[in-house]
Amino acid sequence: MTPLGAKIRALREERGISLKEMAAALNVSSAYLSALEHGRRGVPTGFLLHRMIAFFNVIWDEAEELQRLAEVSDPKVTIDTGGLVPEATELTNRLAADIGKLDVEDLQFLRDELVRRSGKKR
Repeated sequence: MTPLGAKIRALREERGISLKEMAAALNVSSAYLSALEHGRRGVPTGFLLHRMIAFFNVIWDEAEELQRLAEVSDPKVTIDTGGLVPEATELTNRLAADIGKLDVEDLQFLRDELVRRSGKKR
């Protein structure tokens, strides 16, 4: 599941909206919406994301959060380490091989450390 998928599911459940109802309102298939929630589909288009924001009737901070989550929700990331230091390539390959073995706390620690060092918001 992607961060965006988890948020969409949470918003749906908070409001008591079924997958089928939301899909019909957005004019997409429920299979697509399910795949999006479960991280089997990439990030939705900006147009669809804005329709979701309107569908949930969220404004300001919550709308910005959905947009931010969409930016970090590509389930099939490709990283080009060409031209970077060897440690970047090693880290990338180790993550690719072992990310599924890490527990949630380790993943949160690594994410938070990267965010802290890059100076960006989570």
